[in-house]
Amino acid sequence: MSVEVRTVAESEYPDWARALETGFLRPPVVSPEVMAGRLANSDPARTRGAFDDGRCVATFRSFAQELTVVGGAVLPSDAVTNVSVSPTHRRRGLLTRMMGADLAEAKERGDAVATLIAAEYPIYGRYGFGPATRTTEWSVDVARAGLDPRWSGPRDGGRIDLVDGAAVRELGPALHERVRLAQPGAVSRDTRWWETNTGLVDSGNPWTEPFHAVYRSAAGDIEGLMTYGSDDKWGDAKQPLNTASVRKLIASTPAAERALWHFVCSIDWISTVRTGLRAPDDLLPYFLPDPRAARVVTHADFMWLRVLDTVRTLEARTYDVTAALVLEIRDKAGLAGGRFRLDAGPSGASCAPTTASADLVLDVRELGALYLGDESALRLAALGSLTEERPGAAAVAESLFRTPRRPWCPDVF
Repeated sequence: MSVEVRTVAESEYPDWARALETGFLRPPVVSPEVMAGRLANSDPARTRGAFDDGRCVATFRSFAQELTVVGGAVLPSDAVTNVSVSPTHRRRGLLTRMMGADLAEAKERGDAVATLIAAEYPIYGRYGFGPATRTTEWSVDVARAGLDPRWSGPRDGGRIDLVDGAAVRELGPALHERVRLAQPGAVSRDTRWWETNTGLVDSGNPWTEPFHAVYRSAAGDIEGLMTYGSDDKWGDAKQPLNTASVRKLIASTPAAERALWHFVCSIDWISTVRTGLRAPDDLLPYFLPDPRAARVVTHADFMWLRVLDTVRTLEARTYDVTAALVLEIRDKAGLAGGRFRLDAGPSGASCAPTTASADLVLDVRELGALYLGDESALRLAALGSLTEERPGAAAVAESLFRTPRRPWCPDVF
């Protein structure tokens, strides 16, 4: 029998969940409680599976999301997640069929872009996704950092308090809204996100209750939130050698960010701080008297972006310089391709189809990589990933798209 790709009925969800766990090399058993929670958080119309003789052998899900772009506007995004193919059914085109159906529906629905976190690099470029943000993790040697060992709290009049998960669910969403609207690459968080990330809802992953620290400014405003945990390690001479692992840190001001990093580095018994996944140009190393105490342990691509509506997407963001560029976008899926004239500047942008000669020719995946400002058009030209039809066009694209601060997506989804 041929493999059938379709949406998943509620009665088939346990089999779908088993296939998902199998694809990610996790034990293929899901408790009824976790099953119910996942089902409640899934849109049946956007949950797909591939079925071979009635057994689910591949999984795919998407959900509604908002993406912040350069300048602070938000775009509706088709967030892709839970993608897996069982090892018995690799290389049969199942992902291509599921992805094609989902992206076509997203386009019809009015989503401007699609996003995902790529577990593997080579897969998603062939579907028009380009790596739009990157992420970095540091390991901080606290003793070498040079911080004042007598530090007992912020010296700017603010304060840090430890709170519980209930307080995070109350205080966190408003802070996150302020932060994410100022951070290109950040995405929206729904109520379920806050419940899952504070342990109120069982996600199926092992849960260890963390610590939560809130920074309040001198005026009493919530400006920062950190979630962290710690191991329990001691040296042979009875010295504490614990590592604090930061799960999340968001801050609306540099003062709040500095105070929270200094706080976690000042905790007794902590000798190492793992920062979790941060922006590649995060300020953290330079909050330390000795930035070399922060050693990079991870640096990789993170959120990938796929343009679905070229005109809407290019008009949504801002540009630091005034320039015009004719872009020929190639898209074998037929969703966002064509030739477009972009007239852009600090006050806004207009984009429209055109028959004028192209200045630059590029695939939609390169447009996704360029869009949030992290990738270099000049580098892509040097690599042969885009073609200059007019000399100097890549330099114009560089000045238009590249941003002084790098985009960052704080969340795995």
